Amino acid sequence: MKNDEHKMKRGLKSRHMQMIALGTSVGTGLFYGSAATIELVGPGIIVSYLLAGAFIFFVMRMLGEMSVHEPVSGSFSYFANKYWNGFAGYLAGWNYWFLYMIAGMAELSATAIYINFWLPDFPQWLTILICMVVIITVNLISVSFYGEAEYWASFIKITAICAMIIFGFYLIFTDMGPFPDNFSNLWKNGGFFPNGAWGFAASLAVVMFSFGGVDLIGITAGEAENPEKTLPRAINEILIRILIFYIGTMVVLMTLSPWQEVGMHGSPFVQIFSNIGIPAAANILNFVVLVASLSAYNGILYGTSRMLYGLSKNGHAPKIFSALSRRGVPMIGILVSAIVGIILVVMTYYFPKAIFMYLLAIVVAGLIISWFIITFTHMKFRIKFTRENRLDELHFKSLWYPYTNYFCILFLIAVVVIMTQIPDMLISIIVLPIWVVFIYLTYIFKVKKQ
Repeated sequence: MKNDEHKMKRGLKSRHMQMIALGTSVGTGLFYGSAATIELVGPGIIVSYLLAGAFIFFVMRMLGEMSVHEPVSGSFSYFANKYWNGFAGYLAGWNYWFLYMIAGMAELSATAIYINFWLPDFPQWLTILICMVVIITVNLISVSFYGEAEYWASFIKITAICAMIIFGFYLIFTDMGPFPDNFSNLWKNGGFFPNGAWGFAASLAVVMFSFGGVDLIGITAGEAENPEKTLPRAINEILIRILIFYIGTMVVLMTLSPWQEVGMHGSPFVQIFSNIGIPAAANILNFVVLVASLSAYNGILYGTSRMLYGLSKNGHAPKIFSALSRRGVPMIGILVSAIVGIILVVMTYYFPKAIFMYLLAIVVAGLIISWFIITFTHMKFRIKFTRENRLDELHFKSLWYPYTNYFCILFLIAVVVIMTQIPDMLISIIVLPIWVVFIYLTYIFKVKKQ
């Protein structure tokens, strides 16, 4: 199959883009109330999500400015290669591919646990195999079929979250007395920030990783119908989604019970549905998180295959990855990413858990690298267009350049410093430079071989 035989199809409609953007804004962790993070910061988690959400929104506006001007499938790897240098593009692409391969391993393993909730004796390996076959098939058929599958998966997630928020506020205003006493749990149990400034700082290092995967919106640009209109709308609504889904959920959870008790008796999501008389609350939650995991892996397989396609187009991966099927799908990239995913899942059963702690640490380190590359590449992009007096060509500009770029870089540096003080996250900071050096060595080997 020759690379130029077929072209990618712009099969993602506006409604697909909107729902994919919604779906990537929320993950399975939200359904369990982020109990560990709440323990760090208390009701102040509302501000933690607001600040981390503002950071993600600014980064996505930067990516959006570049993607709307030049909607390509390789996304920020392509832009880093074009506006920064070859290594930056190489690092961005392979870092993204590997970190989401690891994340995919976790999502696939989780599906087996959710199925075992209903079928305790059903083999986990068979669950994973079935899920993989379904997701691979969805991705191989066509990009529009992928978009349709993500549309309905995201619809289920968003409906569940909206129902939780609505029923939560119903309980707050009917069972907890008049205002403002019905919201008193937000401040009466040690204050809004019961663990002080350090608790708030530590929570930032945790909550920002809840937004990993939002950059998938940039990758869809190469296959979106009319990206000049659909992409800006999807990105602009990210902040609204964060306010509604994350802030709304946290306000409800922090108000319904003292922050020390959130998550102590199972998922707060289950508690809310149980309190309004829905006995199947646990089954509802299990179904929703199963769909959320399948949706996450669906997006991971889509994103990693497109990143391989983009790397191949830039000469950073074998040419075979830029081959497309008759339907315009990067079939080789999908199959290779799926096979690597199977290998990683199998490895979880045969290798010590310590090895996978290092792999999961790469996910955290990899997200920091990705966000830094997007922010810095955008600065290079804007400097070039300013020098060439071409700013009028940009129809969707980032906000308050270059101040938001400086804010995002300083924010990432601050998060890295905070992570060095958190024992469970220190491993990611140790792995980060080692990971970059490893990718650099492979890059040098590739350059010398050419």
